[in-house]
Amino acid sequence: MEVTSTTKFVRLSPKKARDVAREIQGLPVSNALDILTFTPKKAAMLIGKTLKTAIADAENNFSLDTSTLTIKEAVIGAGPTLRRHMPRAKGSAGAILKRTSHISITLVGAATEKKKRAPKKAAAKADTVPAATAEEATA
Repeated sequence: MEVTSTTKFVRLSPKKARDVAREIQGLPVSNALDILTFTPKKAAMLIGKTLKTAIADAENNFSLDTSTLTIKEAVIGAGPTLRRHMPRAKGSAGAILKRTSHISITLVGAATEKKKRAPKKAAAKADTVPAATAEEATA
C-alpha cells in the first residue's frame, strides 16, 4: 500500500531541498526521521513535517504499521516563482527570483503475502480433446 503526502508552495528553492530529499530515499521511516532531525537545513525541517504527515496518514487512514514503512520516493518539484526587482546602476533593474517548491513524499508499507492458487492445468487439459482423437471419433 502506498501513501502520499504533499506540501505545496513552500518558500524554499527546489535545488536546495533536493539535496536533503536524496538523503532519505529508500530508508525506513525511523532512520529518515533521525537524519532529518539532525540535519541543520531549512529543507530538513519542511521535509520532516511532510514525512510526519505521511506517517500519520498511513497509520490512521490506511491502518498500516509504522515500523514497516519505508520511503519509496521523495520528490521536490518547482512551484511558482515570485519575480521581484532591485534597482541597479544607471536606472536599470535587476531581477530577483524567489522560488517555491512542492514537496511530495510517498511511503510504502510491507506487502502482505497472498496465497497463490495452484494453476488449473489438469482441468484445462481435460476440457480440450486432442486433434487426433477428435478425427478418430468422427470417422
